Amino acid sequence: MSPVAGGDGGKALVVRDVVAGYVPELDILRGASLEVRDREIVTVLGPNGAGKSTLMKAIAGLVPVRSGSIRMFGDELVGVPAHRMVSRGLAFVPQTGNVFPRLSVQENLEIGAAARGVREGLDEDLGRMYALFPRLGERRRQAAGTLSGGERQMVAVARALMSRPRVLMLDEPSAGLSPLFVGIVFSKVREVRDLGLTVLVVEQNARAALAISDRGYVLAEGRDRIEGEARALLENPEVGALYLGARRALA
Repeated sequence: MSPVAGGDGGKALVVRDVVAGYVPELDILRGASLEVRDREIVTVLGPNGAGKSTLMKAIAGLVPVRSGSIRMFGDELVGVPAHRMVSRGLAFVPQTGNVFPRLSVQENLEIGAAARGVREGLDEDLGRMYALFPRLGERRRQAAGTLSGGERQMVAVARALMSRPRVLMLDEPSAGLSPLFVGIVFSKVREVRDLGLTVLVVEQNARAALAISDRGYVLAEGRDRIEGEARALLENPEVGALYLGARRALA
């Protein structure tokens, strides 16, 4: 599952001056930029309406990009249809609707493998996912819709990994989870990076996300306002100001 080094000087993902929105003449992103280096975890923060999820969907080809550039390992993604992103090495786990509830855990994972177009190595990949997420191995025959929220999130991440991506994007992976599962999910994100992947996370739980990240960005009004090392962002009073206008938002 290791990424393949490419252009842009070891940068896995380079977003430059992206303007994008869901409908014409209503731009949500107004010149957003970011960089994610090879085998890095980068978290994107920001208040509601800042454009975080729109940024993820623009990268994944789900929102029209009106101008700007999105490059992954040197290859331009703007204009690539969403259904072709898996073959380019990009996997996206949306916040909601990210499992097939009536299918078993294993069937969900097999669908993830099918997205890459070949069955070779399926058993090996399943074994890796059950080693990474032991709970899923215990529940492999159970319908995904009957799992807890945290377990469903594990299924969604594992299914994305079954496509053997180079870059994994997670939209609000801790949304609606108990504190226990928040910790488990973020520890698994770090393990995923240690397997050799690059990870981009959009998250409202700033402290939990930055604790496992290398760097972060804060979006506001569709633009990147602040960027830096994860620890520095946690200590930056302006980051707190962008979070509901108070430093305690990071607590």
